[in-house]
Amino acid sequence: MQPDFYTENFSEKMNITKKDIDSLNAVVTVEISKEDYSEKVSKVLDNYRKNANIPGFRKGHVPMGMVKKQYGTAVLVEEVNKLLQDSLHKFLTEEKLDVLGNPLPKNEVEIDWNADDFSFEFDLGLAPKFEVDLKKKAITQYKIVADDKMLDNQIKTIRKQYGKLIAKDTVAKDDEITGTFTAEEKEIESKTTFSTEAIKGKKQLSTLIGAKVGDTVLLKTKGMFPDDHDNQKYLGVSHDDAHGLDIEVSLKIEEVNTREMAELNQELFDKLFGEAVVTSEAELKQKIKEDAERQFEQQSDQKLLNDVVESLIENTKFELPNEFLQRWIQVSGEKPMTEEAAKEEYERSEKGLRYQLIEGKIRAENNLQVTFDELKNYSKSMIKAQMAQFGQANPSEEELDNIAARILANEEEVKRISEQLNTNKLLQFFKENAKLKTKEITYDKFIKEAYE
Repeated sequence: MQPDFYTENFSEKMNITKKDIDSLNAVVTVEISKEDYSEKVSKVLDNYRKNANIPGFRKGHVPMGMVKKQYGTAVLVEEVNKLLQDSLHKFLTEEKLDVLGNPLPKNEVEIDWNADDFSFEFDLGLAPKFEVDLKKKAITQYKIVADDKMLDNQIKTIRKQYGKLIAKDTVAKDDEITGTFTAEEKEIESKTTFSTEAIKGKKQLSTLIGAKVGDTVLLKTKGMFPDDHDNQKYLGVSHDDAHGLDIEVSLKIEEVNTREMAELNQELFDKLFGEAVVTSEAELKQKIKEDAERQFEQQSDQKLLNDVVESLIENTKFELPNEFLQRWIQVSGEKPMTEEAAKEEYERSEKGLRYQLIEGKIRAENNLQVTFDELKNYSKSMIKAQMAQFGQANPSEEELDNIAARILANEEEVKRISEQLNTNKLLQFFKENAKLKTKEITYDKFIKEAYE
């Protein structure tokens, strides 16, 4: 027997109640009565009746009983589900419930769609209450400095780069060799140019020193270069073969050149930085130092951001509705997971979820959200910097506005720039509010201490 869909009353507000199981879990019950859905269902069925093309009946004159019989239950299910989803969303919003994931049906039971009233229960996973303490543990903020050794090496590299190449017959220390590496075993045939400074192995270096143009020398690849990835660069082998490569290769020496280093004079300074920007070796060193340390700051900032995040995750203690979240992961994807697979996925993602909650709280409590004006101004500053690299030092505001408008019309670009700006705001907030201890360190020591 089909339910009677006709009634005059319609209630805009469902009967919804929430029962707390504990601080992290709750059950919401949504009760939908006949008066909540009947008018909506009637309107849909009446529209079906007016437009149905059923053999034996003129359009608009199909008996309502036949329409109910054919479409009644399907329409009822659709309208009740719409009411259910809309009312549940409205309830969560009005009650300002901070939920994790989405509400999950509590019991998967067969619904009697011939009934007048319906009751649906949903499990909720609630976000935990916690406090964030940025002063709890001191974080090292590295100030990476360019030491004299680095500056001297950089100046040496510049002088070589801008110096003269002089052909030679015999290989000596610091010379550049052009030749072809071959080895049947790995099908190597690679013409390349390298400096003897790139050779780490003492035996290989002694074999090369004194060799002449036209000679073919045999070299062991094991330990020849300081990094196995150099085997890719110079020998042309694959990434997999490059690691631990231990074969003998022949090198046919085709050219030997030495570089006569450029003089440190005003002509060189002007080539490097523009006319009269640098006028002495001391100023050159200072300029290189400033440029290098500006680049180092980016690495230092990234390290600081990573360390603060790790510290916050480790030192901000709170419980999560683990069972609920595992069940949500199990059913929320495109394909349902097994219970075991969902548990493994949750264990992998729990740390990230914890930080999302921490970061969200920090942003909300400190108004760190990105505004459109900030996004626009940040875009304009990036555009201006890029234009300056191509010699356009003073673009007009109108020109910047027009370019920024085109960029901000691209959804992917907006997402990318927003992420950059969000990260910058968060980093600045950490610099101003976290407990930091500054450590001055050279770049080599920073790499060793921070990453090894």
